[in-house]
Amino acid sequence: MSDFENRTALITGASTGLGEALAERLAARGWRLILAARGEERLAKTADRLGATYLAGDLAYDPAHRERLVALARGRLDLLVNNASTLGEVPLPTLAESDPETWPEAFELNMRAPMHLAQLALPQLRERGGAILNVTSDAATGPYPTWGVYGASKAALDQMSNVLGAEEPSVAVWAVDPGEMSTAMLAAAVGEADAAEADPPGEAAERIARAIGFRWCACDRDAPPSGRFAASDYAGIEAHE
Repeated sequence: MSDFENRTALITGASTGLGEALAERLAARGWRLILAARGEERLAKTADRLGATYLAGDLAYDPAHRERLVALARGRLDLLVNNASTLGEVPLPTLAESDPETWPEAFELNMRAPMHLAQLALPQLRERGGAILNVTSDAATGPYPTWGVYGASKAALDQMSNVLGAEEPSVAVWAVDPGEMSTAMLAAAVGEADAAEADPPGEAAERIARAIGFRWCACDRDAPPSGRFAASDYAGIEAHE
């Protein structure tokens, strides 16, 4: 039996990109999965392939959908991965040209929904010594032109992760920067040609899965403490299977 059998992870934005790649790697390690995304058709195919439970819905604007997702764990949730996010206004405008009416969308999905899911999941995570993994971005810390609103929403997620980690000593709360990845989201921001030059999301997913694994493995390596880290920190580190 692996160290991860009888462990349950809930992953949002799991039908494509980093979320799908991370679901694949956790499934291969023996995790039970609950997958969420907005589009049901692709989500159902991913869940069927991985033997996972799934629930499609609007994570940003439907609090009842968030409640149903957490309830699917039936009190046995070990890991919440808040991966779903949005760029907001596309093409990405400068802050001077951006439409303030579009800002709430980025904050609803990138910050408010993850924090509400964390609130809902905490009773289970406290009981099981679990973890919350919030996917952030270097746009949260760097002054990248046209990435202002998206970056601000991720910076808010970073700080809320910081505070939650201090408030919840029995739960690991990580803000993880996966690095630049060749995803549909990046292509929407910078164009398909430039996005194709980035690493595939599977590389970041493998590194993140390694970091997650040390939380529960019967090994002599410490798990990352609550806080911010980059997926690249786990490049070249031997995985615990």
